[in-house]
Amino acid sequence: MAKARELKGRIRSVQNTRKITRTMEMVSTSKLKRAQDRVEAARPYAERLSGVIRRLLTPELAARYPLLRQPATVRRAAVILLTSNRGLAGAFNANLIREARGLMQRLRAEGAQAELHISGKKGIGFFRFQNEQLRTAVSDIGDRPTAADAQRLVDTLMDEFVRGEMDAVYVVYAKFNSALSTPPTTMQLLPVAPPSAEAEAGRGAQADVEYLLEPSGDEILGRILPLYVRNSVYRAMVETSAAEHGARRTAMKNATDNAGDILETLTRTYNRVRQAAITQEIAEIVGGAAALE
Repeated sequence: MAKARELKGRIRSVQNTRKITRTMEMVSTSKLKRAQDRVEAARPYAERLSGVIRRLLTPELAARYPLLRQPATVRRAAVILLTSNRGLAGAFNANLIREARGLMQRLRAEGAQAELHISGKKGIGFFRFQNEQLRTAVSDIGDRPTAADAQRLVDTLMDEFVRGEMDAVYVVYAKFNSALSTPPTTMQLLPVAPPSAEAEAGRGAQADVEYLLEPSGDEILGRILPLYVRNSVYRAMVETSAAEHGARRTAMKNATDNAGDILETLTRTYNRVRQAAITQEIAEIVGGAAALE
């Protein structure tokens, strides 16, 4: 019966684990819905902002804005990596880290000095273990990133780019296509690349319209370009947050299903062991009774 007691203990352990993973799945499902709503709310504003930049920008104006400067060679580049503060999300963080490492290797192979700016404990922990120097390590941004969080991450880099000290800035994030499709993605933030008309049309933006500008288009563009960069980081942050919850929900659902399969196997094995023990006891009783006769 020792084996039966051991199996019973394992069954209780797996049952408790399944309760935890099922609860985490339900929590992630709830958080995913709210995060997905934030992604959907952020997209129309970003698309309109992109459209305004495309319609205002002319070659004459482009030469006057430092954020549009196209360096001949990239001597120094910054990589902003967005990861989560918690695990139990499958390969979510590992995929983002792999994307960032590949980008860093490409930049360094081209002779650029690449530096890391990371948001999220998982990314910070990995690169510190690899003895990679981190210029920025932020771990206090929660499930609901704000525009202020995005500004904190990118404003210093924008200032350095304007002064000519930085030649390129990239952000690595999880693009939220759906709860099941969240590929790691690299987006170039600086220099700003004005969105093309084809890209705008593909996102369902309005057709070209006439603008009455107050103040001048020159001044408006000067104010909008930094806002566009900050908004790009903010969108990357909310998409990564939604992708994290989607990945964790999937991972916890798989864990719950696997726990159910293990329980079924353990229960079947326990029943067989228990039945064998009962049969053995009956045989011993019958044998003892026969010996007394």
